Amino acid sequence: MTDTIDTAKTYAEETGARFQSAFSDVNDKARTALDKSSRAFSELGELTRGNLEAVVESSKIAARGFEALGQNAAEFGRNSFEKTNATLKSFASVKSPAEFFQLQNELLSSALDSFMSETSKNSETLLKLANEINQPISNRVSVVTEKLKAIAA
Repeated sequence: MTDTIDTAKTYAEETGARFQSAFSDVNDKARTALDKSSRAFSELGELTRGNLEAVVESSKIAARGFEALGQNAAEFGRNSFEKTNATLKSFASVKSPAEFFQLQNELLSSALDSFMSETSKNSETLLKLANEINQPISNRVSVVTEKLKAIAA
């Protein structure tokens, strides 16, 4: 009977040791997973903050760029009005239909050339502005990609 009690006691101790070892392993793995998750959430918070800062910076660039475009458009309109007004005043001094048509042709040609030049300038400005607006976000995409790779590893 003592052998049975000793065997049961040994079995209970071994089972308890195995249970303790298994519980310890599970506890260590849970702690490691919790630490990793905590670091991941912290880094995701930093990424989100950085992303928001990039969007704000991009928005500021866009606002400045569109403000400049608006000022350029207003200046173009003013200059066009002044040129047209001066040309229309010169119509008063016209002495023949041929001179009238020549002056009208010059006005239309000048207006068309000016419009095409302004359109080309605005296209270049908009393309440059689009690249400038995209730059902060593009930089963040690179950072986020690297961070996510590090978090996943």
